[in-house]
Amino acid sequence: MINLQPYENPQYFIYLLVALLPLVIGLYFGKRYKWYEAAISLLFLFFIFDADKWKQGVTLIAYIIYQFAVTFAYQHYRQKTGKANKTWIFCTFVVLAILPLAAVKIWPVVPHKAGIDIGFLGISYLTFKTVQVVMELRDGTIKKVDPITYMRFLLFFPTISSGPIDRYRRFAKDCDKAPEREAYIKDLGLAVKYLFQGFLYKFILGWLFGTYWLPYLEAQAIIAGKGMPLHLSWWVLGVMYCYSMYLFFDFAGYSLFAVSISYFMGIHTPMNFNKPFAAHNIKEFWNRWHMTLSFWFRDFIFMRFTFFAMKKRLIKNRVRLSQIAYIVNFMVMAVWHGITWYYMVYGLYHAFAIIINDIWMRYKKKHKLVKHNKFTEAVAIFVTFNVVCLSFLIFSGFLDNLWFNVPLGK
Repeated sequence: MINLQPYENPQYFIYLLVALLPLVIGLYFGKRYKWYEAAISLLFLFFIFDADKWKQGVTLIAYIIYQFAVTFAYQHYRQKTGKANKTWIFCTFVVLAILPLAAVKIWPVVPHKAGIDIGFLGISYLTFKTVQVVMELRDGTIKKVDPITYMRFLLFFPTISSGPIDRYRRFAKDCDKAPEREAYIKDLGLAVKYLFQGFLYKFILGWLFGTYWLPYLEAQAIIAGKGMPLHLSWWVLGVMYCYSMYLFFDFAGYSLFAVSISYFMGIHTPMNFNKPFAAHNIKEFWNRWHMTLSFWFRDFIFMRFTFFAMKKRLIKNRVRLSQIAYIVNFMVMAVWHGITWYYMVYGLYHAFAIIINDIWMRYKKKHKLVKHNKFTEAVAIFVTFNVVCLSFLIFSGFLDNLWFNVPLGK
C-alpha cells in the first residue's frame, strides 16, 4: 500500500500536483469541479491513513461523526431557542467538542499498554475548527452550518496535518465559487512562489539546522556539560539558536506548502508566519508567529476569559485581569502541546514575558524614557529574539534530557 505523509518528500508533491492539474485547469476557465475536488481530497486522505496508519483513519472517521453530532445538535438547539442562550448548555457543547483532543493529550500520562494510540494526525487542528464553529454559532456570527461545506472545511487535506487554522466563514466564501481568471492567475503565481519557498525552508534550511547541525550540537552540549553545574555549557547556546532556526524553517515550510496547495485549489488559506524574528517585542512576536493559532487563542481563550471575568466582576482591575488572562491563555496553549513540565514552563514563560512587556510599555509611555530610533529598534529586536530563542530551548525538551536523563556530576 502507498502511504504518503503530507509534504514529507518530493514524491508526495509529484503525485499531488499531477492530481490537482484538472482542478487547476477548471479554475482557470472559471469552473470549480467540486466532485473532483472531493475525490482528490478523499484519495490523499486515504494515502495518509492507509497501510500501518489505518487505525488512525478509522479514528478519524469516528471523530468526524462525533463532531458532526456535537455541532449540529448545538445548531439545532440555537435555532430552536433563538435568543434564549443558556451558558451552561453552550459550555457543555464546547467541552464535548474538546473531549476527544483532551483524551489524546491525557492518554500519554495514563497507564496503558504500549502500542495503543487513540489519536490521529491533525486532531488538534480539526478540534480548533469545531470549537470555533460551536462558539460562533453561539455568538450568532454563524447562522447556519452547511453539512457539505462543514465536511470540506474539516477535511481540507492541505491543512489537516499542520495548519494553518482557517475560519469557517472565510473558507465558505472561497469553496463554492471559482475565482476570476485574472485573480486566479495571480494566485497561481503566489502558489508557485510559496511552494519553492517552502522547499527552501523545509528541505534545505530546515534540514541543515535540524538534521545536520542540531544533533552534533546536542551531543557536544551533553559531553561538555558533564561535571558542570546543571550540565550547562556554552554549547547549550548553540543548541538554543540552532533549534530555534530549525523550528521556524521546518514549521514555516510546512505552512507555506499548505498555503501553496490551497492557492492551487482556489482557497485563500491564511498565512501562518510573518517575519517573526523581526518582532520588536514579545507581543508583536505572537502577532507574527503561528498567527492562525495565536489569533485563535486570542479570540477564543483570551478574549472569552476576559469578557467572562468582566461580566461576572471577578477581577475589577483591568490590568490585573489582562495579566491573569495571559496566564490562562498560555497555560491552555501549554497543555495543548502536551502535559510535561517543559511545556508548562514554556507557557508560563511567555505569559510572564508579555506581562513584563506590558508593564515596561506603560512605564516607558508614562515617563518617556526612550526615544525611538534605529539603535533602540535594533536593541528591541535583539532582546526579543533572544527571549524567544530561550523559550524555544525550553520548549524543545532538550533541558529535560540534559537534566534528568544524563546523570549529574558524571
